[in-house]
Amino acid sequence: MLEAGDDVTYAIEPPRPLDAQAEAIALDVVYEDGDLLVVDKPAGMVTHPAHGATDGTLVNALLAHVEHLPGERIRAGLIHRLDRDTSGLLLVAKTDDALGTLGRAMQARYIEREYRGIVVGVPDDPAGTIRGAIGRDPRNRMKYAIRSEGKPAVTHYELRERLAGASELTFRLETGRTHQIRVHMAALGHPVVNDPIYGRSDSRLPLPGQALHAWRLRFKHPRTKQMLSFESEPPPEYLATLALFRRSEPGRG
Repeated sequence: MLEAGDDVTYAIEPPRPLDAQAEAIALDVVYEDGDLLVVDKPAGMVTHPAHGATDGTLVNALLAHVEHLPGERIRAGLIHRLDRDTSGLLLVAKTDDALGTLGRAMQARYIEREYRGIVVGVPDDPAGTIRGAIGRDPRNRMKYAIRSEGKPAVTHYELRERLAGASELTFRLETGRTHQIRVHMAALGHPVVNDPIYGRSDSRLPLPGQALHAWRLRFKHPRTKQMLSFESEPPPEYLATLALFRRSEPGRG
């Protein structure tokens, strides 16, 4: 037992350098050509290696699918990312030229991304825009919050369907901050359903985490300049959750 005045000496090993190895993990490839591919990421899969999730990520799967991907290896080919429990469409570059062109397009907000999400309650306005700079929460480094010194963030939302005690919204992002939709909706008083960080988990729901799905992606091909547009139906767990809220609504069977 320690007593007042005792000195305690200890050593913490430095974290191991992050790396990404190819892993034979099944990918849902929506589109692929010599320049890029669009994949549909399942909920529960981390986008790229990080401390605490060094394997089994989307990047590990991509490295097995494409022998050489541009950019930093642990983020190989990625133009953007999705939270672990957010499912849906992700854009990946296969060449240095595509990575540069699409990266600049993302920064200039030329790549259109839309999400579907189920939130607690129904917003007062059926459509609106949330503007709030996002930065680390000083009280919890695992969370983000609206902070004056944060990075600018803009989220547009629109009511898709009223449910029992909830609603399904579509979201269009102007910026791509970490946890952006989740932070903005929690600040609005309508956190995403089953969000363990910004709302609360509900064990009755079949979801692994928050009810959020990246369902539409539209961008100009970096080489041919052709406009490409893709849509992805939400996964069964999301649709089952939607059905549960529909059945709970008065007047529905």
